[in-house]
Amino acid sequence: MATYVNDLRLKEIATGDESGTWGTSTNTNLELIAEAFSYGTEASFGSDADATTTIADGATDPARSLYLKVTSGVSLTATRTLTIAPNTISKVWIIENATTGSQSINISQGSGANVTVPNGGVKIIYTDGAGAGAAVVDALTDLSVADSLTLQGPTLTIGDATAEDTKIVFDGNAQDYYVGLDDSADDLVIGLGSTVGTTPAISVDENQFVTMPKKVTASTSANISQVAITSTSNAVAWDAQAAANAYYATTENTTFSAPTNAVEGAIISVEIAQGGTPYTVAWNTVFEFAASTAPTVTASANKTDIFSFRYNGSVWQEIGRVQNLAQT
Repeated sequence: MATYVNDLRLKEIATGDESGTWGTSTNTNLELIAEAFSYGTEASFGSDADATTTIADGATDPARSLYLKVTSGVSLTATRTLTIAPNTISKVWIIENATTGSQSINISQGSGANVTVPNGGVKIIYTDGAGAGAAVVDALTDLSVADSLTLQGPTLTIGDATAEDTKIVFDGNAQDYYVGLDDSADDLVIGLGSTVGTTPAISVDENQFVTMPKKVTASTSANISQVAITSTSNAVAWDAQAAANAYYATTENTTFSAPTNAVEGAIISVEIAQGGTPYTVAWNTVFEFAASTAPTVTASANKTDIFSFRYNGSVWQEIGRVQNLAQT
């Protein structure tokens, strides 16, 4: 009696069987071996539920194909599992998730590990064929490319939205560098070494604030964008991080409130521009001036004053002042 206990489910003819039809069975096996190197597509999910695809014994079956495009006859509403059977097959597949409903699918064989294929994605996987405890493995885990690798698409995604640091490491002869996401801090970091957070050189947080702990050398003069700040209910709110180079056009008598996001050593400045009608400007006590005496802002129409401050961890100390400047 013929058996099919092999990884492609080909017919294995028993000794002395199929006299006169041996050639037909052999030709079928050869066709199925070729099918195992081919492209196939299968509507594996006939309903919005987990499904099993079983490779047919000795007969053509798209599930035998090396590249298997998995589709669905319905729109999936959640991640569904596709179990490949029998669970004794050890084989490599390239699986594309072309199901409708924008859901991922899990590829399973037994109680062992599964591989998730995102919707629209492609994974190279292999099954270990270990029976009830069979596992599915991502064949490209820890992939090592010996030479150049070219990506022709516009997007490279690193990570799978789980809570873990991700990075690109540049393995140098004397010094390694990394570009990575510090997931716990939600910071993009460039630094020395190969571990995210080790010796950071540049950190960018979710508010796009940039921190550089070491000396910065610029070949041209720095340009800190000017940010307009306003007065509401006779008070000016000033964010020291977002508006380090501030511009305020007077609209009412007002007081500068204590700046937010103050960091020791920070330097900020503000240009105060009077319009056709001059207004008074006062200062919160966190601003420290020479002799602890706040200046009188120029009270002439169409004139400008500029003030600069440095934060010492407690107060904003004035480090520069120019007043009564013409605006044209």
